[in-house]
Amino acid sequence: MSRRLSYEGVAVAVPVTVPYVRHSTHGAHWFIGQALEALVRESGIAKEQIDGLTVSSFSLGPDTAVGVTQHLGVSPRWLDHIPTGGASGVMALRRAARAVQAGDADIVACIAGDTNHVDSFRQMLGGFSYFARDASYPYGSGGPNSIFAFITANYMRQYGATREDFGRIAVAQRANALKNPLAVFKKPLTMEEYLRARPISDPIHLFDCVMPCAGAEAFLVMTEARARELDLPHVLVRGAIERHNAYSDDPIMVRGGWRVDRDELYAQAGARPAEVDFIQTYDDYPVIVMLQFEDLGFCEKGEGPAFVRSHSLTWDGSFPNNTSGGQLSAGQAGCAGGFLGVTEAVRQLTGQAGERAVPDARLGLVTGFGMVTYDRCLCTGAVLLGSAS
Repeated sequence: MSRRLSYEGVAVAVPVTVPYVRHSTHGAHWFIGQALEALVRESGIAKEQIDGLTVSSFSLGPDTAVGVTQHLGVSPRWLDHIPTGGASGVMALRRAARAVQAGDADIVACIAGDTNHVDSFRQMLGGFSYFARDASYPYGSGGPNSIFAFITANYMRQYGATREDFGRIAVAQRANALKNPLAVFKKPLTMEEYLRARPISDPIHLFDCVMPCAGAEAFLVMTEARARELDLPHVLVRGAIERHNAYSDDPIMVRGGWRVDRDELYAQAGARPAEVDFIQTYDDYPVIVMLQFEDLGFCEKGEGPAFVRSHSLTWDGSFPNNTSGGQLSAGQAGCAGGFLGVTEAVRQLTGQAGERAVPDARLGLVTGFGMVTYDRCLCTGAVLLGSAS
């Protein structure tokens, strides 16, 4: 069956962030509700006009997206619950775009939100995946730090990456975060501080790990014509891909599903990797950022270390990456972390990025990465967004 390549005529607008906090006694429903309220307020669109909804959350249970409709008093004719964590942002956008193209919805609200407190975090880790639990917990290991230590150590052995190479990613993102008033981290990070940080799970150290927090991200998807009619600053969807359980024969993850479909992604947009002005990578750990540089065609497999040595990754550098600070320095509000790259890309391409604006940016790439088992990630995706002006 041939694929429909074009996302022509689909716009993304109204990037919303419900400010992140380290801990909260509010539940996920509250954060999702705050996001919807902000979408309505900042767009000028009545809640009743939003006839499509996607929801992603780790801490919403036992509710799903349909339960949220009652809590928030909305009545969409198109609904999607996307429980894919860090891949949820690009997947929500991609599916909402197709719904708009098909006429199944006129305006889709894409929302992700999570709370964070001791009990919610414990429950999330304990019930995250039967696969990970059964494979790793019996050996006294659990949670993402040990999983990504496994993946990182393997990558270092195979391709010669050093802690300094990963540090270049983390330090640059902290510099970006200092320009972002919504970022959780407010202190500069030097390479020396990165290298001497306490070990967490060898070779992972403190600043390799995301900071769990509470918050929400959201955006609206509609036709380009509707966005212009409403006079909303917006970007255009130039291409989008998703892939699940790619390269399952690899003993340990060293490549992801982006590599399978990247040629289609660039073909949809009629662009090449060299034409991308910035990239918002999913960044729960630096090794995954490096994998994406390779798998999305900016360098070959195994060349990630050399690539980060030869490029500056700050908002004003030769290869701007995670201009908001990314999850490593802005924070990881559960599934909202998968939406962070989308909202930041929209801000960059619509003149809303403030001091961290990438000069003359016209084309941005956003990636998604989610649902990690004990040795790999199952869900990957990417979207190219272009300036509408």
